[in-house]
Amino acid sequence: MAAHNELGKWGEAVAAVFLRSKGYLILEQDWKSGHRDIDLIAKDADVVVFVEVKTRRNRQFTEPTDAINYKKMQNLKRAINHYIKYHHIDNDIRFDIISIVGSPETGTPEIEHIIDVPII
Repeated sequence: MAAHNELGKWGEAVAAVFLRSKGYLILEQDWKSGHRDIDLIAKDADVVVFVEVKTRRNRQFTEPTDAINYKKMQNLKRAINHYIKYHHIDNDIRFDIISIVGSPETGTPEIEHIIDVPII
């Protein structure tokens, strides 16, 4: 596995632990819809939360959230719609972003949880 893929998997695991510590129930990790994926799907009380996790070793070149462009949002929207239809979701839904800066080697990562991001 490429180093950036390993870092991404580590970031998703860190985000899942973070959400659990906030009382969320993790329903899915790395859910696939064709070539699209949703990093984490969780429940926050009765709300189904779709979470995109962006992980970077540092902020040297860009913020992790800068990687979520229009095309990425459209792919996420399609994957979320597929999940909702496939699982017959009637609950309220929300889209969150978790930004993680760090790596397993650097110790405690910086975590930013952006709640209820509009999907364009």
